[in-house]
Amino acid sequence: MKNKLSAFIKQLLLPGLLFFAITGFAQVKQPKIKPIAIPFDAAHWDTTLQKVEFLSYKGTKAMKVLPGNKLVVLKDINFTNGTIEFDTQPVDVTKSSFLSVYFRRQSNDESELVYLRTAKDESLQRNDAIQYAPIIRGVNLWDMMNHYQGPAAIKNEEWNHFKLVISGMQMRVYLNNMEKPTLEIPRLEANATAGGIAFDGQAYFANLIIKPNETEGLSPAQGTDLSNHDVGYIRRWEVSAAQFLEKGRELIREDLPTDTTKWQPVWAERHGLINLTRVYGGIENRGGGVQNKNRYVWLKTKIRSTKDQWAKIQLGFSDEVSVFINGGLIYTDKNQYPQPIRKYPDGRLDVANSSFEIPLKTGDNELVIGVSNYFYGWGIVARMVKMDGSIAVLQE
Repeated sequence: MKNKLSAFIKQLLLPGLLFFAITGFAQVKQPKIKPIAIPFDAAHWDTTLQKVEFLSYKGTKAMKVLPGNKLVVLKDINFTNGTIEFDTQPVDVTKSSFLSVYFRRQSNDESELVYLRTAKDESLQRNDAIQYAPIIRGVNLWDMMNHYQGPAAIKNEEWNHFKLVISGMQMRVYLNNMEKPTLEIPRLEANATAGGIAFDGQAYFANLIIKPNETEGLSPAQGTDLSNHDVGYIRRWEVSAAQFLEKGRELIREDLPTDTTKWQPVWAERHGLINLTRVYGGIENRGGGVQNKNRYVWLKTKIRSTKDQWAKIQLGFSDEVSVFINGGLIYTDKNQYPQPIRKYPDGRLDVANSSFEIPLKTGDNELVIGVSNYFYGWGIVARMVKMDGSIAVLQE
């Protein structure tokens, strides 16, 4: 087994994805590699940070993750594309838990992640039972990408069979039903394109099989973002450098940028997301030993109107915003998980977080938004509702 595993690792290091192109993801045909079963034993898993037990469970060799919230990392693996299959079951069925698999993991700061949110009563369908989230600059963006989740047929007292099919920019996730995907991800959002595999969560794990380059015909190019056809999204902004703000203090007119403020352009990602985490990291990356302060930035853009009018804007945000139009404060709000003040849906960024009217004058109007980071990821999604030809937003 050791020789087979060594040969397998060497083959995993073969180049997979060659480059990103403007029109999509380029791919070359990869050699067929025999599936490899990974043993659950001390020789193959790094348990330095997280204690586990290797044991026989329900007739198969398994790994039981003991209490703690650290990762158990598979040794000497560099995974790019292919299929990952394994079985998992919660240890304690009397309480909710998270069961997680990491792939293309370069470090604790850069990885892809899929996890189950188990519940005591799995007969009740819910939309957050399974979720995909990228980890970027040390931040789990579970609160920024509400669209990458769904219901799942989780079994609390039996094995749950996982299959992840990963091809370039896309992924399909199957759980207990190998005919129909439980989750389909049109674009993998992490910066990492290759890396290790790891598990965490109070669970048993067994029967891990890796099939390099077996992608079941799944395209490596990213899938369509239907929001691209909506001209209401404000996709191009300018962003200031990050600054510090005392916790509990809101941005006011006197804090607005000045003529000496330096700006750089920032463009929306999928679903109109201005992802400040990708640019600045999260609150965990503040550095400098700053305590009792949040980081904030200013975003600005222009909205052109053919007449004086009031217009409605939808604003999704994480975590706090102060909105100014032509120098006047028009809106301020917070979306703080897990506080009662959190917005629908459950304190996560979504275009449905808020909506309000803004006054527009004839000609160009300067929209400036202060965004501060309280918890995990941060950013905004802004969408003008009334697009009847009398309003234009900066797109390029």
